[in-house]
Amino acid sequence: MGTFRQMAYWLAIVEEGSFTRAAARMHVSQPSLSQQVRALEEELGGELLERLPRSVRLTSAGKAFLPHARAAVHSADRAVRSAREALQLKTGELEISTVRSIAVGLLPDVIQSWREHYPGTYVRLHEFTHRRLAEDAVREGVSDFGIGPPPIKWAGPVCRLGWEEFKIVLPHDDPLADRDMISLADLADREWVMFDADNGLYDLVVAACATGSTPPFMPRPAVLTSQVEAAARLASAGVGPALVPENAVPSDLHAAVVRADPPIGRELTVYARADWTPLGKAFLELMRARPWHHPPLDATVIA
Repeated sequence: MGTFRQMAYWLAIVEEGSFTRAAARMHVSQPSLSQQVRALEEELGGELLERLPRSVRLTSAGKAFLPHARAAVHSADRAVRSAREALQLKTGELEISTVRSIAVGLLPDVIQSWREHYPGTYVRLHEFTHRRLAEDAVREGVSDFGIGPPPIKWAGPVCRLGWEEFKIVLPHDDPLADRDMISLADLADREWVMFDADNGLYDLVVAACATGSTPPFMPRPAVLTSQVEAAARLASAGVGPALVPENAVPSDLHAAVVRADPPIGRELTVYARADWTPLGKAFLELMRARPWHHPPLDATVIA
């Protein structure tokens, strides 16, 4: 009831004790100020101020109205201030959907750089086991944007970043550990460290063994896990070979991390439901600024 501007004008009169001083404070003419306050009173159905020769005094209705009007005007001021600060990247929350391997492997350095550039903001990660769930979260408005393989049947903007390669992890004493590259077919008779079937990396490993190996094969699991780091550490312990994103390999892992022959990986993108927000566009620029590689001509690209 009543516009915020009308309440702000009325509150200025109360605080200044004068229509003249309130008009000067609000940078409007006194007749315009009086007209707005009168319109507010007409809407409420009674006077909020008693006009005295040299001042004003609150009516009983004005006294009841005062704390609520003050709270409303201050809340509106805070809302405007917050919006302006968000548009200027001084504050705000950025919600990102992605899969766990990307959250662990690619995002820590980017988020640290983000915090250095925009310390008044913060990031909320929504991490999923499958790319479809991350895409659904962006589509349904849970997140501002997603990071992952090119989304399927996507209507919003998609920015391609580059290539994320997957490497084979073996213990240092494995007979194949000293090779520069290893064909997946050389590992077909082994039991693998595999991901749970509801993890998107399971589909990727199965597809790699089917399309990136001659002859194709279905990897047999020695153990199933849902965590990329666990898969790498299990492989380094000799449980079985693992195929994991190179960016997610722990820096302290004591293992042979070998390129597949032919190289295997996936394309990564940043995608949004609609136009980029100022915060989203700034984060996108940081993502694009990191060094990215393109797949070799003979690479097997897995979606």
